[in-house]
Amino acid sequence: MRDRTEHRKLERTMQIVIIGGTGHIGSYLVPRLVTAGHDVTVLSRGEREPYHHDAAWQHVRRLPVDRNSEDAGGTFGNRIADLGADAVIDLICMTPDSARQLVEALRGHAVHLVHCGTVWVHGPSVEVPYDEEAPRRPFGEYGIQKAAIEKFLLAQTDTPATVLHPGHISGPGWVPINPAGNLDLDVFSALARGEQLALPNFGLETLHHVHADDVAQAFQRSLTARSVAVGESFHVVSARAISLRGYAEAVAGWFGQQANLRFEPYKQWAAERSEASAQTTYDHLAHSPSVSIAKAERLLSYRPRYTSLQAVREALAWLVAAGRVDTGGRELNPG
Repeated sequence: MRDRTEHRKLERTMQIVIIGGTGHIGSYLVPRLVTAGHDVTVLSRGEREPYHHDAAWQHVRRLPVDRNSEDAGGTFGNRIADLGADAVIDLICMTPDSARQLVEALRGHAVHLVHCGTVWVHGPSVEVPYDEEAPRRPFGEYGIQKAAIEKFLLAQTDTPATVLHPGHISGPGWVPINPAGNLDLDVFSALARGEQLALPNFGLETLHHVHADDVAQAFQRSLTARSVAVGESFHVVSARAISLRGYAEAVAGWFGQQANLRFEPYKQWAAERSEASAQTTYDHLAHSPSVSIAKAERLLSYRPRYTSLQAVREALAWLVAAGRVDTGGRELNPG
């Protein structure tokens, strides 16, 4: 479903630095950028290889980094600036102080800084799908910090900046958020085997997944559309969100089953789960994202190739093949 060559003739060659480039997004973004002819440098802790092999990585300069330590020492920003990049893609900035140090170091370098945010900057929704102009009412440490970073980056004028807000990033190699709004693999196993599955409330809260390659597409397009991307934020998700119930029914159907669901008030449901799983579910239910990508479509020509269910299905196929989901011998139907 991917076509990494789509911009090859349209892009000028750039020196691009990616901070945290071996994770979910970087595993797809780096090959895209190399294929487009750019010179790419990736900084990471060096503890992880990309989620899937691609020959493009042979042409990537990789540098080890401990961002937290270098931020604390006040050296990280200058280290990035010294690389002389045309663009810096920051996939792992988690605090306003870290963002501020990087911006101050890049001042005067005419570098396009592209930051990875999250749709959780919005907090609870009012009208859905909501666009980038919707109020920011974040809750929880992650959403609050990301909203503060976005506010700082888009208000400052020292470094041209763009903020991209992904939803629940999915793809082969890691566990996607499941129909119960958490990471418990037993949820997928129960649906595959036709067993009864309890969902919180009436299963009508929403999740908004996005395939990691579609997120990578948006980052690539933000670089080529710099003139309209600078100073803006963009949602980066699939075309539509999905409800917990609809998600569960789809997963069961992939294994030739009819979903056997029951519904419980959240507190009753949570009492039967681990504290960690219950909290993860609460966070996803309380946000229930359903966001618009119209702005990214219009200004960046963003075109997600995967629906929410297609993104999850690819991740689930990987989990089944790896033996991490007990399907009771049932095969995942060909997609």
